[in-house]
Amino acid sequence: MKLALTLDYSGSTIALDMEKILELERLGYDSVWSAEAYGSDAVTPAAWIAALTTRIHVGTGIMQMAGRTPAATAMTAMTLDALSGGRFRLGLGVSGPQVVEGWHGQPFGKPLRRTREYVEIVRAIFRREKPLEYRGEYYRIPYAGPDATGLGKPLKSILHGRSDLPIYLAAVGPKNVTLAAEIADGWIPVFFSAPRMKMFREWLDEGFRRAGKSGAGFDIMPMVAVVVGDDVAACRRLVKGKLALYVGGMGARGRNFYNDQARRYGYEEAAKTIQDLYLSGRKAEAEAAVPDALVDEVALCGPRERVRERLGEWRSAGVTTLMVAGDRVAARTMAELVL
Repeated sequence: MKLALTLDYSGSTIALDMEKILELERLGYDSVWSAEAYGSDAVTPAAWIAALTTRIHVGTGIMQMAGRTPAATAMTAMTLDALSGGRFRLGLGVSGPQVVEGWHGQPFGKPLRRTREYVEIVRAIFRREKPLEYRGEYYRIPYAGPDATGLGKPLKSILHGRSDLPIYLAAVGPKNVTLAAEIADGWIPVFFSAPRMKMFREWLDEGFRRAGKSGAGFDIMPMVAVVVGDDVAACRRLVKGKLALYVGGMGARGRNFYNDQARRYGYEEAAKTIQDLYLSGRKAEAEAAVPDALVDEVALCGPRERVRERLGEWRSAGVTTLMVAGDRVAARTMAELVL
C-alpha cells in the first residue's frame, strides 16, 4: 500500500507547507494532491509543488469539470506532466449542483453522461491519433451550434505528451464508482469504509466488466482523515466537524451525496438528524450527533498502536494508496507504519 497526501481547500488566504511536503517526499510518499472548491484552484498549487520537488508525483484532487472545457483540462494536464518530468496525475470530479450551477454557472445535468464524454475527449487529446472531432450530448467539437461561424477546424495537440497519462475520478454513489472503474485509472473515494469493501467491490467489478478489463493496476485511493493522539474521543471530535459539514450541509436536503453515503452505511437516523441540525444553523449539535462508529469506519483516530491495528482492515480491503488528510504528526506516523 502506497501513501499520498491531500491538501485542504484554501481559507481566506492560502499557504503551502512545503517543509512538510518535502519531508514526506524524503519519507517515501508516492504523491500529493491539491483541491479546489470556490476559493483557490487545484492547478496552481500542483504546479508550485511540482516545481519545488523532484520525485513525488503531483495530482489534482480534484479539478472540477464544470470549470474547464475538456480541451483546457487536457492542455493543463499535458503541460504539467511535461514540466514535472512525467509526475502529474489528473484527478477529475463533477462536484455538486450548488457549486456547478451556483459558482460556475453551468447546468448540473446528467453527471454520468457528462463525465463519460469529458474523459473520452481528454483521452483523445492525449492520444493525438487524429484531429479532434466529437459529437456528444454535452460536447460538440468543432462547435456547430446555431450561432457558430462555421470556421471551426478540427485540431490536434501541438504538444506531444503521454498518451496514457493517468486519470482519476472522484466518485461516491454506485453508478459513479462503476463509471470510474470502467473509464479511469484510479478512484478517489471520500468517507470510504473499509469494512464495506464488498459493496464497493461489486460496483467496481461491474465497471471492469463493462470495460473488458481485470482491474489490475487500478488505483483505489481513499481520502482518509488521520488524527493521532492519546485521547480517542478528542481525535474523533476533529473528524466529526468535517463529517457534519459534508453529511449535513454539503448540498441541499434531498440532494446531498454524502448524506446518501451515510444512509447507505446504515446510519439513516443519524444522517437525518445531522442534516436537520446543520441546516437549521445548529452546527455544534450536528457535530455532536455524528456517531463514533461512523468516524471509526471512515477515519483513523487515536494512539499510534490503535491506528496500526486498524490499518490491517484497510490493507485487506484492497486499498492500493491511502490518501492521508492530517497534520505533520499524522503524516509521519503513517510513513512509519506503512512505508
